Amino acid sequence: MDATTQTLPRRTIAAYAIGSLGTGGFATLPGLVLVYYLTDTLGIAALAAGLVVTVAKIWDVVIDPVIGSLSDRSLAVTGSRRRFMRLGAMLLPIFFILTFAVPAAVDTVPAAVWVTLAFLLCATAFSLFQVPYIALPAELTSGYDDRTRLLTWRVVVLALAILLFGAGGPLLRSLSADPRLGYLLMAVAAGIVIGVGMLVSSTIAPRTRARTRVRTDAAPRASATTAASIGQSYRSSVAVLRRSPPFRALLATFVLQGLATGLMLAGAQYIATWVLHSEDAVTFLFVALIAPALLLAPAWGRLANRIGKERAFVWASLLFALAALAMVGQLWAPGEWVYLPVALAGAAYAGMQSLPMAMLPDVISHDAKTHGEGSAGLFGGVWTAGETTGMALGATVLTLVLSASGYIASVGNTGIMQPDSAVAGIVLSFSIVPAAIMVASLLTLTRYGLRKADVDSIPTAKAHS
Repeated sequence: MDATTQTLPRRTIAAYAIGSLGTGGFATLPGLVLVYYLTDTLGIAALAAGLVVTVAKIWDVVIDPVIGSLSDRSLAVTGSRRRFMRLGAMLLPIFFILTFAVPAAVDTVPAAVWVTLAFLLCATAFSLFQVPYIALPAELTSGYDDRTRLLTWRVVVLALAILLFGAGGPLLRSLSADPRLGYLLMAVAAGIVIGVGMLVSSTIAPRTRARTRVRTDAAPRASATTAASIGQSYRSSVAVLRRSPPFRALLATFVLQGLATGLMLAGAQYIATWVLHSEDAVTFLFVALIAPALLLAPAWGRLANRIGKERAFVWASLLFALAALAMVGQLWAPGEWVYLPVALAGAAYAGMQSLPMAMLPDVISHDAKTHGEGSAGLFGGVWTAGETTGMALGATVLTLVLSASGYIASVGNTGIMQPDSAVAGIVLSFSIVPAAIMVASLLTLTRYGLRKADVDSIPTAKAHS
């Protein structure tokens, strides 16, 4: 079937999109409430809280390329990536609940260790699912426009997940007057939904005839039955970065944008509490962000079909940067008008998620044309590591700003007041800083050179039903 005329079955599109209930939930809730849980419920200092999150994310970066390499070998041996996805889907809810289950009797330092270990295990389970999940679009279809359609509907569900978890999570937390019990209730409900979404999506991982060889660029072709060493996994990951300029450009852009959005995500609860003076305002912030994303995700897909994914991605990024910059006005006139620029950021966010994700399988196919198939897992591993790095650094940057501006950590509801410098730091981390990072991401995007004609001319396998 010609790449330009392929049409993906609706079941495939729906099942793949449902996986974003899991990926969106896991990306949203820890990014939104984990630092706040550490500083304002467990009484852990802002820098230490940032370190807890950063350690787990560094671990993510370490293991993602290895999981990507092992996923490629699993595909070669078994003909599918399903076992990795299913294992991650089953383990993640358990460790997610444990992350928010620190007993009240546990002191501050042991509590920090508890959360660190539980979140490390949680991150590992997530990577087992996420890395092969990211690799699937290149194997589900080879059509340039089909990939836009596939990833557009994924982002629609992603937006629903962000709304569900971002708005519903804090609401569940508030059902109990005891903050610890509220967080545990939130974690149980969220963990179940995350796991179910991941399990459903794992069912459409293609089953193909097992190959006898796996292609790597770091060493001669090896038997698919040979276990991949950690060193070889990293060498192979470095190899895909070196040989693919479009991948380097797209990854750098996505990492920087992950940093900007991760910073704003982690700062949303602080904006609600200390600028809008209502912890529950975080729910309205998420509604303002996600409602436009839900409505406009298909519109970004249609725009991409007209002007190309790359140009549409630039427009989405510029809109997000302008919206973030406008929010600096909260320094002088804090108030509910902030929901308007947040809504503009939400409209842009839909494009910022769907378009680069639709461009990634194009990069993988372009690489396969020259270097052979079998490296989609490696690309997925490196991509996930980069995405994780960006989101983690967002939370880290926030904690650095909080610490530098004099933010005061607390245990539970102690009725403390933050100094003006801390409130100003919160606003800047939600406006000028992410806007500057977004501008930097556009500079790296200029090095991306693939276009539709380059992709649709690549002969690849037929789409899977």
